[in-house]
Amino acid sequence: MAQKKIIQTAGRTQLGEFAPEFAHLNDDILFGEVWSRNDLLSLRDRSLVTLTSLISQGMTDSSLTFHLQEAKKNGITRTEISEIITHIAFYAGWPKAWAAFRQAKDVWAEDATADDAKARFQQEMIFPIGEPNSAYAQYFKGNSYLARISNEQVSIANVTFEPGCRNNWHIHRATKGGGQMLIGVAGRGWYQEEGKPAQEILPGTVIHIPANVKHWHGAAADSWFAHLAFEVSGENASNEWLEPVGDDEYNKVNAR
Repeated sequence: MAQKKIIQTAGRTQLGEFAPEFAHLNDDILFGEVWSRNDLLSLRDRSLVTLTSLISQGMTDSSLTFHLQEAKKNGITRTEISEIITHIAFYAGWPKAWAAFRQAKDVWAEDATADDAKARFQQEMIFPIGEPNSAYAQYFKGNSYLARISNEQVSIANVTFEPGCRNNWHIHRATKGGGQMLIGVAGRGWYQEEGKPAQEILPGTVIHIPANVKHWHGAAADSWFAHLAFEVSGENASNEWLEPVGDDEYNKVNAR
């Protein structure tokens, strides 16, 4: 599958009249083609390569700030950027790393509070939070994390949602059997089937999701949330991802 197309307009916005060819090369070639060329490197990989190049050259102006911000959007976490710049320091130079850290601290400043909350939530449950759920991020609003608990006999995963995070409406398709079961582990969340009131999920709550039923689940607006997800075996089983849960309908659930 082709890499996501990057839309960039900074060149034309800032230099369109003064240097139109440079603006074209910046917006259409560098970002429109090089950053979007294929899936051999993910956007996260390309951010990592770009940051390494800029920091190694001592480029700590607004271009580095922009690419740090893009790296964050592309999934590089606060903990990871710290390790990345530390590693670069031994090859590019200590002063360059210091300069890069000053900008990175500003870009990831909000994440410091989020990381503290995440660490406190981890202490509430015995299962690990796991890694960022990047493979399915396009089907979630907000940040989620995945820890695979078992791949044998029954597929079990611990899924953690930050406050306000929820997955899109979706359906577990199967011609026979199939579906999913959720068990609340920590925090507070919601489960809702289409056309029915939302159900609150607390630690120990068990939710049985039949095959071929449209539904969504996720955290309450003011709480981290984790559940175990059990995949029920079935014939011709597949997941069908649908539209996001809109803010209005989500806020109505949380107003209960």
